[in-house]
Amino acid sequence: MKLTRRHFIKSSLFLGGSLLLSDLPLYAENRKDLQWYPAYGKLEQAGKLAQRVDQAYSSLKECELCPRQCGADRLNGEQGFCEASAKLMVYSTQPHFGEEMSLVGQGGSGTIFFSKCNLRCVFCQNWPISHKGYGKEIRDDDLAEMMLHLQKIGCHNINLVTPTHVMPHIVNAVRIAFKKGLRLPLVYNTSGYERFEILKILDGIVDIYLPDMKFMDADQAEKYLGEASDYPEMSQQAVLEMHRQVGLHRADSRGIAVRGLMIRHLVMPNRVAGTDKFIRWVSENLPKSTYVNIMHQYYPDYEAFDYPDIWRRINVNEYLEAMRWADQYGLTNLDPDSIRIRKLYEKQKL
Repeated sequence: MKLTRRHFIKSSLFLGGSLLLSDLPLYAENRKDLQWYPAYGKLEQAGKLAQRVDQAYSSLKECELCPRQCGADRLNGEQGFCEASAKLMVYSTQPHFGEEMSLVGQGGSGTIFFSKCNLRCVFCQNWPISHKGYGKEIRDDDLAEMMLHLQKIGCHNINLVTPTHVMPHIVNAVRIAFKKGLRLPLVYNTSGYERFEILKILDGIVDIYLPDMKFMDADQAEKYLGEASDYPEMSQQAVLEMHRQVGLHRADSRGIAVRGLMIRHLVMPNRVAGTDKFIRWVSENLPKSTYVNIMHQYYPDYEAFDYPDIWRRINVNEYLEAMRWADQYGLTNLDPDSIRIRKLYEKQKL
């Protein structure tokens, strides 16, 4: 059975009030022969990364990191809409084997879950972390050490989950870690609710963008994403900028992703996510060879049972319909797991 994010989160829950952070066995292969050189290293060597750190931290004075632009003075302890101050909080960090195949490889994706979130998804499957804010306060130096530890135990990348509201800390930690030997691709694993202007700060820092594109209709986003009616517009602008920065998904000789855009879309019951519009938008605005993961994993969680249209899992027909749309609009680089699930469901229909 494939390890899903749900099982991964459950396995990372607090034990006696302690956080599962870095007490992990050194089990992975020796990676000294890997010749990958990350984008952020080139930026540091050009003397520009320190400027990006300063630019990022200046956004916290009157917070404008996400499209909500709530204006909280987080540097002086105020909390924004995301309920985060200037203090960095991490829930867990460890190899994750439930992500996309090219991120996982043999050593796993080096996943760091940040507490809090700039969205308020009523169906959030990570709600103890994103809504309740479970986690442990750390410093940027500690975050850098976590990245280095994940590299040491053989993870293929640094996978930053829900990074938007702590982006300044991440950029600073990456610079610290690079000076100590970090050489892994950075995966910016985001809800997609990003500002075009803020993403520009990350140009030349992030190697792999892994955004969700959750909803294509403003009314549905308003209803299910904490009144973020501008989500469709913001996520589309963000994804176009991400593609401009890193281009198409690229992997090394082992099939491990080293750069590019990888889009996720979660199929939801009763077509509320606008899957047909999402697929058509990708086909019309990006190369048809863009990596797209059409996800079947939706299940009702958190407050989803208060919303009749989303209080059940999707059925076989709904997922197969989504995959037919992908064929219809000519997408040519679908996630291998989504293809596997389609074949499984097609057999069930026979």
